Amino acid sequence: MAQKPQKKAAKAAKGAEASKILIVLASVVLVIAGAKASAEFVVPVLLAFFIATVSFPITHWLREHRVPRALAVFITVLVDFAFLAGVVLLGIMLMGELQSKWESKYYDLTKERVTQLADNTSEFMDQWGMVTIGDDTEDSAVSLDVEPLSTREVDPVVLEPHSESDMAVTEGIEAVTGSAVATRPAIDLLTEELLKYLSVNKVVQLGTDFLGKLVSFLGTTFIVMLLTVFMLSEARMFGRRFNAICEARGPNIQRMLSATKDIQRYLGIKTLVSLLTGFLAGVLCWSVGLEFPLLWGILAFALNYIPAIGSVIAGIPPVLLSLLVTGDWKHAVIVAGGYLVINGLLGNFLEPTLLGRRFGLSTLVVVISVIFWGWIWGPIGMLLAVPLTMLVKVAMDNSADFRWIAVAISKEDRNTVGISDE
Repeated sequence: MAQKPQKKAAKAAKGAEASKILIVLASVVLVIAGAKASAEFVVPVLLAFFIATVSFPITHWLREHRVPRALAVFITVLVDFAFLAGVVLLGIMLMGELQSKWESKYYDLTKERVTQLADNTSEFMDQWGMVTIGDDTEDSAVSLDVEPLSTREVDPVVLEPHSESDMAVTEGIEAVTGSAVATRPAIDLLTEELLKYLSVNKVVQLGTDFLGKLVSFLGTTFIVMLLTVFMLSEARMFGRRFNAICEARGPNIQRMLSATKDIQRYLGIKTLVSLLTGFLAGVLCWSVGLEFPLLWGILAFALNYIPAIGSVIAGIPPVLLSLLVTGDWKHAVIVAGGYLVINGLLGNFLEPTLLGRRFGLSTLVVVISVIFWGWIWGPIGMLLAVPLTMLVKVAMDNSADFRWIAVAISKEDRNTVGISDE
């Protein structure tokens, strides 16, 4: 009899555990859906946080040299705006030049390379005794002795209605042109007027869309700059506020404060490494004779903020351009090898040396976090994938129920774990 209450208690405990898991999963789904739905609000805040975190050392240096806080914040924001505006304008100018080059040179060169590749493929197939579709078509055309269309005499087309639909078309033309014969000038006039109408509407629509996007961009820029000003102004007060929260018997968020400092250190070091990566990539492209080396350097600088995959994506356009311009695989391999050396040295040696093991996230978790945060908040989410995942890890580490998640996403410490890969 004593075993029945124990079995009931065990079943009740299992049911409560299952209910708890379902509630947690439902809560996670709701949080993710809410985060994705609030992207328009969250993305400017995250972007302002990123700019303020990266540029806070400037404000701190100015404050140490007894510059008033308001003036120090103003100078910092001015430097941020000048740098970002310069990079964006330079990138737009270079993209315009690249588009002009494409229309005047690269487009025809691409067609030539594609034709050359098709010819080489055809020769390769002929060498191995393969029959192409084009050869069968040519043989069949020759066996049928079909006269080319260009050598035939084509009689002028005369509209002779034979059915009710043809009669309807003729009557419509008569109603527009005022005659029973559809002359070519009348049709051309109608076509010209129709195209003119469509072109005007298209221009108006494009202009409206451009103005709407411009207003949205300027509004977002203003909000980001305003938030950056307030974040820089109150940055030194956050530590004192955390201590006041602890004294008021609030939650202990010292670990979160420590994680925030690590995030600031991470973004600062990432900015320096990205600048060095962009400089070396530009020098590499210039040394091998590629056009637009400054554009490829800016691209490498911007994409290097995205962990794991950003530097790989930045190397694809220069390699394709090298292959397109020179047509030599060896030249493209040299460019790709240069990018691998740069990213390998800076990403695998210099950056981990400067950061240490503070973040301790496994490579798989970093890649998944880039995809996940990018899906939720776009490029800004990919940019801040590691800091956001680090905050989630700290929050899980402070919970007794979810501490195992923090352990699961951490990088393995071989000094403490006695399991070998062998």
